[in-house]
Amino acid sequence: MAESAKGQSSGGLLRAGALVGATTLLSRVLGLVRDVVLARVIGADALADAFFIAFRIPNFLRRLFAEGAFNQAFVPVLAEWRERGGQAAVRELIDRVAGALGAVLSALTAAVVVAAPLVALAFAPGFAADPARHEALSGMLRWTFPYLWFISLAGFAGAILNSYDRFVVPAFTPVWLNLCLIAAALLGLAHLAEPAWALAVGVFCAGAVQFCFQLPFLARLDLLPRPRLDWRHPGVRRILTLMAPALFGVSVSQVNLLFDTVIASFLPAGSVSWLYYSDRIAELPLGVIGVALGTVILPSLSRQHARNAAADFARTVSWAMRLILLVALPAALALVLLAEPILATLFHDGVEITRRDVEMSAWSLRAYALGLASFMAIKVLAPGFYARQDLKTPVTIGVVAMVANMVLNVAFVVPLHLLWQVGHAGLALATSLAAALNAGLLYGRLKGQGLLARAPGRGRYWLRLALANLALGGLLLAFRGEAASWYQWGAVERVVRLAALCVAGVALYGAVLAALGMRPADLRRGGSGGH
Repeated sequence: MAESAKGQSSGGLLRAGALVGATTLLSRVLGLVRDVVLARVIGADALADAFFIAFRIPNFLRRLFAEGAFNQAFVPVLAEWRERGGQAAVRELIDRVAGALGAVLSALTAAVVVAAPLVALAFAPGFAADPARHEALSGMLRWTFPYLWFISLAGFAGAILNSYDRFVVPAFTPVWLNLCLIAAALLGLAHLAEPAWALAVGVFCAGAVQFCFQLPFLARLDLLPRPRLDWRHPGVRRILTLMAPALFGVSVSQVNLLFDTVIASFLPAGSVSWLYYSDRIAELPLGVIGVALGTVILPSLSRQHARNAAADFARTVSWAMRLILLVALPAALALVLLAEPILATLFHDGVEITRRDVEMSAWSLRAYALGLASFMAIKVLAPGFYARQDLKTPVTIGVVAMVANMVLNVAFVVPLHLLWQVGHAGLALATSLAAALNAGLLYGRLKGQGLLARAPGRGRYWLRLALANLALGGLLLAFRGEAASWYQWGAVERVVRLAALCVAGVALYGAVLAALGMRPADLRRGGSGGH
């Protein structure tokens, strides 16, 4: 164990992050293929809105039972049991946690399937005026909600694997969701008048596949759960205690997300779909870098805290922040400047996804891009609290950010809808600004507690980033062309031109950083530069 920790304290986290990032990139690329297929098959009409909300509802609660509150409480406790109790104690903990989690998920899933019309009304009251849309959402929800049961237990399995530094399997698991939905869309297009229904069934199947995929890998570690219901087990009770503040925070978060969906359901048909397509593009860099780093540093931070290695802890968080900024700033700049070309290249077909759909999605994509660095920063700052089994602080900060988000929703959506008919972009802009507030408060609290290491060369690091991003912005502005041209070109020409812009942008950004003295060694923990 000491040897493993030592490896993680040098270049191990960077290699693990790169490996998870590469695997996640595969999943995200397939996710883009999936979304392109969905755009061609169901477009952005009323039934598409119903499917996206039916898919969103279990994903809301996924943040509670999978990588959200449960994972934040479970991983530090597992690390503690592993450090102090040995393999037998770990197996006992896993069995009891599996029993408790499975029982709660089963009861919740059964309740929602039975009460699907009421749940649909709560999440999309605007659909009540259109009985057909409400009925479609209710029916699809009965297929999509059991996905929560499968994906939460898959997240539980992935947390165990991550704690044992088996990062690739959990990172690869979402690939199955994309493959299942692509297959469902194509089968639905061939055999159903409304392919969106096939997608709802595809979500159910994808959850089952993702869960079963991880079981053999747990068996290899001799950690395959044998569920036991024991609420008195000290590990289960500790996890429940840690989850209490997180549950409150997630509840507030879900109220906020529900508020977003309620507002979107009253906006013009297609608004939910426009937000979905733009969010999916913004999620690509967030998943590849932000989620990957957050995934690999949480087990490492948990072990460092268990060993009272405060200096290593601070260096890990600071190193992750430097990497986040290095990638998030140019990614956000590119999304703002190339929003319409990217969406036109991926989704525009003139039939299911029209030019207006692309233009509307581009508004929300630019708004999401403004918060990209903040979204990524939260993924690496919040684990700094979770690893120390302090869930109260990030929850308190999250509540402040969520209240701000709800206020900003009202402040932005109404005027943007009345003036320019882009009220959906107000939802995205409010989300980005709330994320900036969240990240800023997390950063300030960690810094105040002395848990951020100040590396030398902070000013030089920021100067390099500023000049490299200025060069990148100039290149994109000079060669992106007129927006109208992207609709006139054929699909192949759009792909070639967008790929050329991306390759040239990455090459120029890297060349400027290299010319200014940044080297690969600077990416290692403890390298020069600061945030």
